[in-house]
Amino acid sequence: MSRKRKIKKKKYGELRVAKNWKKGLISVLFSRLGIILIMLIFQFLILFGIWLVFGDLVGRYYLDERMLFEIIVILLLYNSPMDSSAKLSWMLLISFAPFFGSVFYVWTQIEVGHRRIKRDLSNITVRSSGYFSQDENTVMDMEKASEDSYALCRYLSKTGHFPSYENTSVEYFSFGDQKFPRMLEEIDKAKKFIFLEYFIIEEGEMWGKILELLAEKAKAGVDVRVMYDGSCVFSTLPYNYPDRLERIGIKCRMWEPIKPVITSSYNYRDHRKILVVDGKTAFCGGVNLADEYINVIDRFGKWKDTAVMLKGPAVDSLTLMFLQMWNVCRKNTETDDFSQYLELYDRNIHSQGFVVPYGDSPLNDHKIAERVYTDIINKAKDYVYITTPYLILDDNMISSLRYAAERGVDVRIILPGIPDKKAIWALSKSYYRILMDAGVRIYEYTPGFIHAKVFLSDDVKAVVGTINLDYRSLYHHFECAVYMHGVKCIGEIKKDLIDTFSRCRLIESKTIYSGKPYLSITGTVLKLVAPLM
Repeated sequence: MSRKRKIKKKKYGELRVAKNWKKGLISVLFSRLGIILIMLIFQFLILFGIWLVFGDLVGRYYLDERMLFEIIVILLLYNSPMDSSAKLSWMLLISFAPFFGSVFYVWTQIEVGHRRIKRDLSNITVRSSGYFSQDENTVMDMEKASEDSYALCRYLSKTGHFPSYENTSVEYFSFGDQKFPRMLEEIDKAKKFIFLEYFIIEEGEMWGKILELLAEKAKAGVDVRVMYDGSCVFSTLPYNYPDRLERIGIKCRMWEPIKPVITSSYNYRDHRKILVVDGKTAFCGGVNLADEYINVIDRFGKWKDTAVMLKGPAVDSLTLMFLQMWNVCRKNTETDDFSQYLELYDRNIHSQGFVVPYGDSPLNDHKIAERVYTDIINKAKDYVYITTPYLILDDNMISSLRYAAERGVDVRIILPGIPDKKAIWALSKSYYRILMDAGVRIYEYTPGFIHAKVFLSDDVKAVVGTINLDYRSLYHHFECAVYMHGVKCIGEIKKDLIDTFSRCRLIESKTIYSGKPYLSITGTVLKLVAPLM
């Protein structure tokens, strides 16, 4: 790393923390966030105390050496539509701690805290579904081009109201460093509105430059809206950050901010990354708004991420996805007139192929994200190349990957060489051998951390988005991505992945744990509760 980058890292991170850690600790303890955390801990202690006091009394209700309550919960669990791996993890927890595990399972299933979110999201989705109109000429063109993609796109249109589009140009970015200047360029062109929805926003050079432009645009009368996930209050932004942005004319909302109430809704994070400008341009991909994503600071080596920029009618889908979440996250009962933000795209764009922006929600049973991935794997003829920062798989995904490799498809997966979370890295490695035994080739990106979420198959299909190959992305997070068939940039995606393979180490059986047996032990243990992580 250059001296310049080292200085920047200290400026935005370590130096500030080192000088002010005492003051920062005191301010956190007496801040709104500190009080909320204390109240949450207090509630956990109360629940634990109740368990200690009344736990012995539960023994009175044993039936054939099992609690009646536990038997009922196991029956409900067994008959639920949950993935079999998740069922096994829950049963393991209940077997070790019958009363606590049973109560915890029931608590997660009765939708404490997110009934309102589920209801509002359902209502807004139904209300806005009319805006997701599918052009039948596009459908006919898709059917002629590919029966496989036609069937998948029919599924996306039916289950999630996500149309397929033609004449949408796609620009691919192989690093966040490439996306960032194009973001600034497009934001600077804004005349009507700018919508940003990001999982992480962190103060630094990247967000500083974006914020400066947003403030100028807001002052000029542009409708600027920023939404980010409430988990940012733990590490990157103060609790009152929305108020700060409001004072400079930027509308801001936090998805599921931390409150002094224990609720299952905290499990459902907004992991999406969307930028829409004037309804003409949209960005989607894995790049968050923090300095490591553009390699201004060095975290876990060279940080590789990807994104796409759309221009054309497909922008409408990402615009609507943003507006749906924005209105679910509203502070009042009013909702936007969506029509004023749609069909503003450039109609002079003529581009080959088909583009389908789509989203996934943990509050329905469609499992769209996983089904798109498994559809690509199951229908691959020559190859499937995948990049993901985490590899925590259910039985269905393991079967699809193994079957593809066993029938002769070249299946390759790229994971980080330098992990951001050691425990998750160990857990990811626990899946290597079962995949490699079937012929899947596993690579680790030696320059550093790869955060990209890319699927590429047979030179014709690709997905770029926010969806990791883990339980959190596939089951617990709000996600988004762009499915592409036959678009021009697919050649660029393949070139990027081929180049990335050359910068990776190919994992062999003897090098899975690289002489670190504790990783094997950690991964084996964590695999027991992987679906619950």
